[in-house]
Amino acid sequence: MRILQWVFTAVLLLTGLAPSLAQVYPNRPVRVVVGFPAGGPTDVIARLVAQKLSDSLGQQFVVENTPGAGGNTASGQVSRATPDGYTIMAISTGFMVNPSLYAKVPYDPIKDFSAVTLVAASPNVVVVTPSVPARTLPELVQLVRDNPGKYSYAGPGVGSTPQLGGELFRLTYKLDLVHVPFTGAAPAVQSTIGGHTPIAFTALPSSLSAIQSGQVRAIGVAAAERAEQIPDVPTFAEQGVKGQEADTLTGIVAPAGTPKEIVELLSREIAKSVAQPDVRERLATLGFKPVASTPDEFTARIKLEMDKWGKVVRDANLRIE
Repeated sequence: MRILQWVFTAVLLLTGLAPSLAQVYPNRPVRVVVGFPAGGPTDVIARLVAQKLSDSLGQQFVVENTPGAGGNTASGQVSRATPDGYTIMAISTGFMVNPSLYAKVPYDPIKDFSAVTLVAASPNVVVVTPSVPARTLPELVQLVRDNPGKYSYAGPGVGSTPQLGGELFRLTYKLDLVHVPFTGAAPAVQSTIGGHTPIAFTALPSSLSAIQSGQVRAIGVAAAERAEQIPDVPTFAEQGVKGQEADTLTGIVAPAGTPKEIVELLSREIAKSVAQPDVRERLATLGFKPVASTPDEFTARIKLEMDKWGKVVRDANLRIE
């Protein structure tokens, strides 16, 4: 009898008489796993997305924080989850960097996951304490070259996108510039405010308030376009520093094998959400710009980020055991 039921269901699906998966999904709550503690940018954006999906799809999308090992713990768990659309994950750039940074990770970003959408991106910025005389990136390069061994830069931990951006900058210009890792972005910025580490590479959200209050001076945005929150600060490229774009990304992925209809439904609904004025305003407050890419576009971006930062990790000889 069960075999007959399966055959009947298959016939209905093939003849188009059965409803599509997207039409019946979701019919129970959906887990949105975040590999970091509550309160950080990935968590805040995940909660924005979850609320909008709950409203539009009529089922609860519940954020579940599973911190540990730079997001690897959550990624490993989600990679083994049933690929039915009822477990999805909000990721940051570390999802793409960690396979080259850590000696061993419990997942493969391409083989173990289906990309849903890149929700939003925030550029990295270079800030200095006001006593630093350099006001442009070329001036900063010259200042460090003229004072070997004197300058260091703060960053939010080994392998973070800001630190990798700092290492890319250091390697490109062969600078004697030492990275000072902190346990997070906030203490890194505070160290630069206090002048202990005269330079900091940070994601824009982490240093935005300090820039706006004049506690630090931003001298470059590592993005293709200027950030709307600090429109007077030129990009790296505008200052002749090419190939240094470094975004902090937040996106949504699902376990590999999640039905394509469900992946595309989630991608469309999230795109609608981030187009709404209240979400765009909230993202801007956080220092992020909405993106809402297609699954194929996000897959391509994941591969690009893996290749780019993997090279920096190898060239800078970075490793976490």
